[in-house]
Amino acid sequence: CVLCGRTDDCPEKYGEKKTYVEYDITVHYYCLLMSSGIWQRGEEDEGIDGFLITDIRKEVNRASKLKCNICKRKGASIGCVAPKCKRGYHFPCGLQKECIFQFMEDFRSYCWEHKPVQKFPHKESGGTSQCTICLDLVEQLPMYSVLKSPCCKNAWFHRECLQYQALSAGIFFFRCTVCNNKDKFQKEMLRMGIHIPEKDASWELEENAYQDLLQCYQHCDIRRCLCKKGRDYHQPDSKWEIKRCQCCGSRGTHLACSSMRSWEQNWECTECRSIFAKSGKYRKRKECSLATSEKTDGTTLLEEPSPKCPRQSPGSQRSFLLQSPKILCQINSSPCLPLEHPASNRVTMSLSPLMSNRSCSLRKKHLRKQRREASDILKELKLQVNKKTTRLNINAENIWHTALKGFRQRNFSPTNTIEVMFTNCKNRSKTDTSAASNQRFFQLLMLHLQNSPLFEGSSAKNLSLDFQAVKENLYFEAGRMIAVSLVHGGPSPGFFSKTLFNCLVYGPENVKPSLEDVADVDVAKTIKMIKYANSLSSLQSTIDECYEFLAAAGCLRPVTDLCDKDVLANDILIHHVIKRILSPLESFRQGLETLGVLEKMQMHPDAFSSILCYNPERLSPEIICDLFTIHSSSDVNKVEGADFWMAYLQDVKSGESLVTLEDILFFVTGSSSIPSVGFDPEPTIKFFNRRYPVGNRLFNCLELPKTTTYEQFKNKMDFTIRNTLRAEKE
Repeated sequence: CVLCGRTDDCPEKYGEKKTYVEYDITVHYYCLLMSSGIWQRGEEDEGIDGFLITDIRKEVNRASKLKCNICKRKGASIGCVAPKCKRGYHFPCGLQKECIFQFMEDFRSYCWEHKPVQKFPHKESGGTSQCTICLDLVEQLPMYSVLKSPCCKNAWFHRECLQYQALSAGIFFFRCTVCNNKDKFQKEMLRMGIHIPEKDASWELEENAYQDLLQCYQHCDIRRCLCKKGRDYHQPDSKWEIKRCQCCGSRGTHLACSSMRSWEQNWECTECRSIFAKSGKYRKRKECSLATSEKTDGTTLLEEPSPKCPRQSPGSQRSFLLQSPKILCQINSSPCLPLEHPASNRVTMSLSPLMSNRSCSLRKKHLRKQRREASDILKELKLQVNKKTTRLNINAENIWHTALKGFRQRNFSPTNTIEVMFTNCKNRSKTDTSAASNQRFFQLLMLHLQNSPLFEGSSAKNLSLDFQAVKENLYFEAGRMIAVSLVHGGPSPGFFSKTLFNCLVYGPENVKPSLEDVADVDVAKTIKMIKYANSLSSLQSTIDECYEFLAAAGCLRPVTDLCDKDVLANDILIHHVIKRILSPLESFRQGLETLGVLEKMQMHPDAFSSILCYNPERLSPEIICDLFTIHSSSDVNKVEGADFWMAYLQDVKSGESLVTLEDILFFVTGSSSIPSVGFDPEPTIKFFNRRYPVGNRLFNCLELPKTTTYEQFKNKMDFTIRNTLRAEKE
């Protein structure tokens, strides 16, 4: 630079450095602006930014005779404007010595002794604050490197941060980052030496900066995208079509990644769902949707038949025996036709029982529908599981510690196929089919978790506060175990409270607990005493008795009126149920993120609520019939075996058999309940010319004998199942 003599090229500090070959001049822009003996006498396109070449040469000649008071070299083109001050310096030297250069009006310069300083009350200085630009700490002191906003009391900045912000925003967008004040803020910053260029913001000058706004968002934002062609792959009218959030439009998902159908339009991203939950609109919209679906005529209010079973008459006691399940024949199979409802049934029934039956039927129908949806979602998550196996050595008598050891081993991965080996006290393996062992393991593990000190409550459980468990990260492991159990074919937990489930799905800040969520008897008693206090004196007396508890909970508040009791009771309730367990809840949430389970919970809360907050539906002949698919050979024309099988299920239900429906399911699959993800492979029934039934747990296949009479069939079933299960138990 012909003025300061430096070769530095730093536009943020010295301005742009340009070389003009035709004039044989290289100069920093700020050195030219701040030089004391030169003015812009030309137009903007004349000379160098309005500075005539002859004037520049004269200024260089003048400065060459002046010594810099800082570096002691010639070329000091800038002087302090304070009266009687004779100090001169180069622009870079002035910056180094913390001089002030005002980029306005006459472009004045002040030396380190006469520079302007900010004035503010003594009580505001001495502490530390956060720079609202870089968010690092800044000392609240009258220093060169620290500047205070003139319009906001607690807004402090680093000088360097403000200068970068000004260069980027320009004169049109540079303003206080706290209150958005522009005029007062810019005036003070110019006085304190911040250069605000007269240009548009950098983001406005960027070519095609807003081009993305002209395009539809097409990207899958689901945590685990299932599309092998990538998150940006979009194929209309297929399962890889990208559906955008109906609220914000800035998030998307493949239909397959969110278990959606092509005709479904109502998809919301987790951010919008959280906003709706906080405002209370989401729950209202759900209730409205359900109410609309229920406004149908009387015939559609009755429960829909199972996909594998035709409709049955509500007035018939043993109409189930008249139906046939789905039968896959090798030749000439015909679909079963649904039976008509007798009109007399609807006429003779009284109104009250009918409405009660309809309401119960609707609830069961809705719950089954949600469980089927959850099963489909879990099946898609199960696609992540590969064929690589991880073996877990489990002691049934010490299920928790051996499971914890297995989950924490180095080679354990949730995406590996789990192979469970049960060991007795002598470490000798007791083997079974892999699926049956896994189901037994997850069943024992979920039962242990339900009754473990990690949870509290009678039937509907909330998280408890166990400091040792927090220290050992057990809440994370519990969440991970539940996620792995759901995807790998374990039973549905069914013990979550609605409050716990809503905290996981919508966030704890959007949940209002109830008194039923308080498991501690003393705390519940305290809340009741406060809530039902009938006078101000009794309320104050209760507060005095519980002073230490309220102080520890941070719920102490001045009580001047009886109506304050509701606010106080609510504060205690929220603290005990939610705020107290925020740390365990966060660890538990992180564990549930395993295999993408938590993300699916947040996207499909109704479906997952049916398996996490409700116990599995008790087995019935209809459910068993729907679960098994009958394969029959062509020589069984009248399908006598199917009739015997269905009649046997009805006898088991009515208690006329020595076994239970759970025994039958365990005999075939090794599990006494239906897993949330369903069975793999799906259970089937085959008829063979054999003496006794066989439960093939490897293929979940029940091989039934062909008999001439129902009594023979029933006796063989009872004898085989009862003795097999007894032998296994022994």
